[in-house]
Amino acid sequence: MTRRAGPWCCRTARRRSAIPCKGQEVGADFFEMWNTPETVPTLTSTEDREPSERDFTIMPVCGHLLRIIDIYPPAMGGKRTVMHRTRTLDYVVVIEGEIVLVLTDSEVTLKQGDVVIQRGTDHAWENRSETLARMAFFHIDAQFSDELLDKLPQPLPLMR
Repeated sequence: MTRRAGPWCCRTARRRSAIPCKGQEVGADFFEMWNTPETVPTLTSTEDREPSERDFTIMPVCGHLLRIIDIYPPAMGGKRTVMHRTRTLDYVVVIEGEIVLVLTDSEVTLKQGDVVIQRGTDHAWENRSETLARMAFFHIDAQFSDELLDKLPQPLPLMR
């Protein structure tokens, strides 16, 4: 839905269910709020297509993505995500519930209002509570420096 007022426009998004990555078999529901393949987005008065009309990928090859993910507790079919790394800068905000961020060498329990900045780290998510954990993920395309690449395993498996 686009609302116009004067020379600017603002976009309001609602959670959509047309994403193939949802349900008990996944242990989570993914809600695509916004994405663009542009590194520097072009602001126009209207968009060609809604995010839910674009092809779904875990991470776009480039650009920006905003996604809400509801991770189920074990009683609802929730399970730990696969350990993964993306070539992105991620801002993650816990909207409700509790979630465990599993890193290679440690774990961090996050609660409502907590924010995590992921900088291409290897990680997984696990809801060990009895209630749903809802998080907002802001993914921004990034590049690994040569210095960092020298420290990472090769070949470097990335989730896309």
